Amino acid sequence: MTWGTELWDQFENLDKHTQWGIDFLERYSKFVKERLEIEQTYAKQLRNLVKKYCPKRSKDDEPRFSSCVSFYSILNELNDYAGQREVVAEEMGHKVYGELMRYSQDLKSERKQHLQEGRKAQQYLDQCWKQMDNSKKKFERECKEAEKSQINYDRLDNDINATKSEVEKAKSQLYLRTHSADESKNEYAAQLQNFNGEQWKHFNVAIPQIFKNLQDMDERRTVKLGETYRSFADVERRVIPIISKCLEGMVTAAKAVDQRKDSAIVVESFKSGFEPPGDYPFEDYSQNLSRTGSDNTISTPKNEGGVKPDPKHSISKTAKNKLWLFGKKPKSALAPSLEDFSHLPPEQRRKRLQARIDELSKELQKEVDQRDALNKMKDVYEKNPQMGDPQSLQPKISETMCNMEKLRSEIHKNESWLSEVEGKVSTRGDRRPSADVNHHAPHGRESPEGSYTDVPNQEHRSPPHQPDPRQAHQPDEFDDEFDDDDQLPVIGHCKALYSFNGQNEGTLLMKENEVLYIIEEDKGDGWTRARKQSGEEGYVPTSYVEIAMEKNSKGAVTYI
Repeated sequence: MTWGTELWDQFENLDKHTQWGIDFLERYSKFVKERLEIEQTYAKQLRNLVKKYCPKRSKDDEPRFSSCVSFYSILNELNDYAGQREVVAEEMGHKVYGELMRYSQDLKSERKQHLQEGRKAQQYLDQCWKQMDNSKKKFERECKEAEKSQINYDRLDNDINATKSEVEKAKSQLYLRTHSADESKNEYAAQLQNFNGEQWKHFNVAIPQIFKNLQDMDERRTVKLGETYRSFADVERRVIPIISKCLEGMVTAAKAVDQRKDSAIVVESFKSGFEPPGDYPFEDYSQNLSRTGSDNTISTPKNEGGVKPDPKHSISKTAKNKLWLFGKKPKSALAPSLEDFSHLPPEQRRKRLQARIDELSKELQKEVDQRDALNKMKDVYEKNPQMGDPQSLQPKISETMCNMEKLRSEIHKNESWLSEVEGKVSTRGDRRPSADVNHHAPHGRESPEGSYTDVPNQEHRSPPHQPDPRQAHQPDEFDDEFDDDDQLPVIGHCKALYSFNGQNEGTLLMKENEVLYIIEEDKGDGWTRARKQSGEEGYVPTSYVEIAMEKNSKGAVTYI
């Protein structure tokens, strides 16, 4: 069923219908545009919401509780979800809205062209009809004039009074009129035949073809709408798997919430390391009061032998100060931060010192890597002078070596403070040395160039500053509760091959053939920590001694 045969006389209605089709297409385009704007606004609001509840934070503010970590994971998933809504809006704008607008413009141009062709065909048919109608009217006029001439001729021919010339004139006039009528007849017949032919072509060829083109255009419009409906749904369907993963991530984050872990973090964050306060002793102030034998009041037994109360059981000022765990903090607890964190409770102080040691170790490793790189570059320059001057690198190498010495000094100083704290917190006497419990000690510490040689009298570089933890220990308000008499366990022994003066701070004086106890191995910087029979400790050059390690180096050999 085609429009050309069934709707041959409905040109105006088809004009209106095709215009309605284009208007409907543009209406749907507007709907898609508003939909994608909603998606864009929704995605923007989601991103703003995530940004509001997930602000930028420093490294120290990173969440540790599982509930907080899960919440931030949910925010990340929500941010990804917002990104998928943006993808939906972008795809709708490109594949649906943009395509519809381009197609609408094409439809308007095509429709205009087909309607112009139809109007031209109608105008040509009207022109043919007008020519045929004019010839018809002319033929009618000529016939009427010929009839008048025939009547006039018959009247004069029957009139006996008419002259011969008048009769001849009327006859001649009749002949002219009859001849004109015959020519008008032939012209009318020709125009009629031409009009009929053009009319047949118009309604059987031209109009059906134009209407068929309009029908094809309208059907293509309908098909395009169906395709865009499908594309509209496909855009949404393509992001469903990713959105599902976002939702699964939220569920996984919810399952990751662990109340026991969070409780343990609370303990780890706020544990002070103090022991709970003991019972308060009874202090009898009535012992010096004289009582009569008839006094029936209940008296407190006097100390036998007149012994004064043990001052250890009295409430000292120090003990009172420690009640800030459950009450108001003393002024010392509110003091500004100190370098050794001695203003913090033992457990928190240990964590802060350990974190600082880790950070210093990383910086030291960077300096070591930089020194190695500079030394390699210096070797290359020495072998290939044309590449550069080796001496130009010496200031940078010296600076790097100086930084390494400073960092090592800082690390040893913090390790001594850490040993002090661990000596207070630990209840065992066989504590490992600080170098063993510090799992974050600097890796790859190496001896600086020219530190020392096997020749005992050769000039050497001073070892890194390593204060004795017992000497570095400073008494504080907790000294009356904690004892710091722990010593590092012996892990081997060594024999001095050469004498060493030990003039630098942290080093140990030794004589040739003297036997020492090893309490800390060489960490790669060329120094070994040792202890004399007298108990004096310090660092000695590793190349100056002959070392013999025990099979069980974890405290099996005790200090003699």
